[in-house]
Amino acid sequence: MKWKRILLKLSGESLMAKDGYSIDYENIIHFSEEIRDAVEHEVQVGVVIGGGNIFRGVKGAGAGFDRRAGDYMGMLATVINAVALENSLSSLGVKGRVLTAMNIEGIGEKIHFQKASDYLNRGEVVIFGGGTGNPFFTTDSAAALRAAEIHADLFLKGTRVDGVYTADPEKDPSASRFEEISFEDAYNKGLKIMDLTAFTICKENHLKLYVYNANQRGNLLSVLQEKKIGTLLY
Repeated sequence: MKWKRILLKLSGESLMAKDGYSIDYENIIHFSEEIRDAVEHEVQVGVVIGGGNIFRGVKGAGAGFDRRAGDYMGMLATVINAVALENSLSSLGVKGRVLTAMNIEGIGEKIHFQKASDYLNRGEVVIFGGGTGNPFFTTDSAAALRAAEIHADLFLKGTRVDGVYTADPEKDPSASRFEEISFEDAYNKGLKIMDLTAFTICKENHLKLYVYNANQRGNLLSVLQEKKIGTLLY
């Protein structure tokens, strides 16, 4: 495998149960199986999951919560998802380790880049919860930060579409997919892939980002085998 260490970003919405709330067991098992397949090919895997299936800080602010309080609630939601993923991986015989951006004894250890690297070297899946630990940052920014901290070879963003398009392919059937595009061009074209902070972290740390459809079985392994099923940003 070309990519020896990766950071996978999954949205909280990708875990959403069919009732529009909490965690769908089938979905989390699907992602766990994808991660297991990567680990079995000796790829070191770090994961960041959003918390939007439980609580989104921005929506909380719109509903009357102070933005800071809403963001902290969202960070705690990501920890819930991290624990769920760890448990799901364990059911498949894969060792997971939850590291959190805040001190939550009994749930996870405090994030430290060296500790994370040591666990990855042991073949354990490191699941980063709690975002950056600060309000006003998205989980995309947290994922870019963690990818840079662990010196990931590749930063992957799993979505429900197969890459980056000239327009929203779900709304515009004439939209075409990029196989490769620079961060600068993507930003100049107004392509809504990640927020500017996440883009900046990637650019300044020479991180390559791959956007792909994470819902299709076998796609994570296909990306790692360098099959062109998404979009590479550099």
